[in-house]
Amino acid sequence: MTLLFIADPLDSFKIYKDTTFAMMREAQGRGHALAVCEPQHISWQRGSKVVAQVTDIRLTGDAIDWYEAQPQRTAALVEFDAVLMRKDPPFDSEYFYATHLLEQAERDGARVFNKPRALRDHPEKLAIMEFPQFIGPTLVTRNPADIRAFHAEHRDIILKPLDGMGGMGIFRVGPDGLNLGSITETLNRNGTQSVMVQKFLPEIIDGDKRVLVIGGKPVPYCLARIPQGTEVRGNLAAGGKGVARPLSARDQEIGEALGPILHERGLLLAGVDVIGDCVTEINVTSPTCFQEIFDQTGCDVAALFIDALEAAMAAHGK
Repeated sequence: MTLLFIADPLDSFKIYKDTTFAMMREAQGRGHALAVCEPQHISWQRGSKVVAQVTDIRLTGDAIDWYEAQPQRTAALVEFDAVLMRKDPPFDSEYFYATHLLEQAERDGARVFNKPRALRDHPEKLAIMEFPQFIGPTLVTRNPADIRAFHAEHRDIILKPLDGMGGMGIFRVGPDGLNLGSITETLNRNGTQSVMVQKFLPEIIDGDKRVLVIGGKPVPYCLARIPQGTEVRGNLAAGGKGVARPLSARDQEIGEALGPILHERGLLLAGVDVIGDCVTEINVTSPTCFQEIFDQTGCDVAALFIDALEAAMAAHGK
């Protein structure tokens, strides 16, 4: 197969931990050809197929000069056996428009993973609200009075923007309510932006677990991202320590319940975040943690992903 990865610039990759790199390495090892582009390289002209300025690459195995690139060329997305959308958040207007271009490419006949419509339909924080049986007390609102009432009821809360990533913009407000007003104003931008408010889960001390779901099935190990020092956030980007662990019975239950639903909707890969027994986010844009899990457990998550990708392509005759 020839695979097109839509991603951030290759020179920004930290290949010792990058999940997209792990996917590429596994795919090339199986004989698949690789090409890359960035979202801004995609275009669509009246009466034509969706095309991109793509670069064919080969991984070298070197830690520094880790890829060789051919001259950029124009190719229709339908010419590739599979297109993998791996652009990191934020899910801003340009990301949104990219999903529309990718959906048109699907109408041309391209196979895109994760499915563009599913990316739009599953905003990573809001998506959990569909599954109340698996989440803790949660509120989405622009209204400061609603936030104050939620705090009065639950006393210890987390506030976060709906479009954040890597732990960005997350605040904890304890029983004293200190700075609740100013934090609310900062996050909701004086009532113009919605905020997610959740009851603080003390189980965060044991880690914010990333449960990966591939092809509708949970990976046997999760990565618990454990806050360090006085930090409340476990995100690796915020300095959290990643510790791989076997799934707990509850983690397995969550993965088995959500996996088939997400897969049916076109999400070949999702990252379900769990604190204690509660789902806190469902990540669908570019879930990570493949290499951390492999390095600590030997569970080859990239191989599981390429297995699922090959199975999906075989099921559709590609």
